Amino acid sequence: MAKETGHKLIAQNKKARHEYTILDTYECGLVLTGTEVKSLREGRANLVDGYAYIQNHEAWIDNVFIPEYTQGTWTNHAARRKRKLLLHKLEIRKIETTVRDAGHTLVPLSLYFKDGRVKLELALAVGKKLYDKRQTLREKQDTRETARAVAAARRRQR
Repeated sequence: MAKETGHKLIAQNKKARHEYTILDTYECGLVLTGTEVKSLREGRANLVDGYAYIQNHEAWIDNVFIPEYTQGTWTNHAARRKRKLLLHKLEIRKIETTVRDAGHTLVPLSLYFKDGRVKLELALAVGKKLYDKRQTLREKQDTRETARAVAAARRRQR
């Protein structure tokens, strides 16, 4: 069997970039069972309700939905269980000190395969206020409108 290479996206938390201001991102591994990996290979997962935290100098993620493997037997996993994250000790210490500050949180952004191994993109984030969300939407609309205007001007020049 040939070794897998490349980057294959499994699940993405698009809501997180709308709800939070991303300060820093980390790539970490996950401690998974066999049926969880098989279920992820089918491209089935949901990160929307997930959150991460540091407990006893270890990183954990909870409430990430990985459905049971359809061909699994009694060895199947629980769909929403807490899973250990694999990070370097210095990264965990850095995250732990910043999360202690008020308003900082750990949010999962995406789950993907990288060279055959499951990786999680974890973000250190601060929650946005309602007016920040409106400002972000307004900026996004403005950039879309300018791109449309530029494209229309280019089409007229031809």
